[in-house]
Amino acid sequence: MTDQSIQAEWGKFSHLFRQQEIPAKTVLLNEGEVARKVYFIERGCLRLSFNKDGKDITFQFFFEGEAISSAESFRYNQPSLYSIESLEPSIIHTLTQKDYSEIIAASPLIKEALEEQTVQRLLSVEKLFLSRIKNSPEERYKELLEQHPQILQRIPQHYIASFLGITSVSLSRIRNRR
Repeated sequence: MTDQSIQAEWGKFSHLFRQQEIPAKTVLLNEGEVARKVYFIERGCLRLSFNKDGKDITFQFFFEGEAISSAESFRYNQPSLYSIESLEPSIIHTLTQKDYSEIIAASPLIKEALEEQTVQRLLSVEKLFLSRIKNSPEERYKELLEQHPQILQRIPQHYIASFLGITSVSLSRIRNRR
């Protein structure tokens, strides 16, 4: 399966997508709501976050070419464990649950591609989880710098600090040591 064949297959369903231009700081899903849409990012950046004792915690970022929804909420109609928010002015394409299911049923090629994306996302989350357990904040920052430099270039420092599990002051110290 090539990128071109997948894109051609998705093109067959383009009529089901709704394009939206949204400003930065647009909340697409609030923690506790049921996800009714999946978002495909054409341009911009979205973040996943949750509230812990009144503190906003960022735990993942998504960029151009990636898709995001609250998977367990979208699939099982359960309240979302997190919020989805744009960090930059963005262009997104949305699909409803019904249309998403229709595409999966109609296209084994897309179903296979989405299964692979799901596995890749699981592996990414596993790496993030292990990094949080075994690495120091400085090691996590170095890993981020090496593996995801676009995050450091595009994301405000306080979100990066939250993502790394440290304060903005600690992040500044780490950056100054490098």
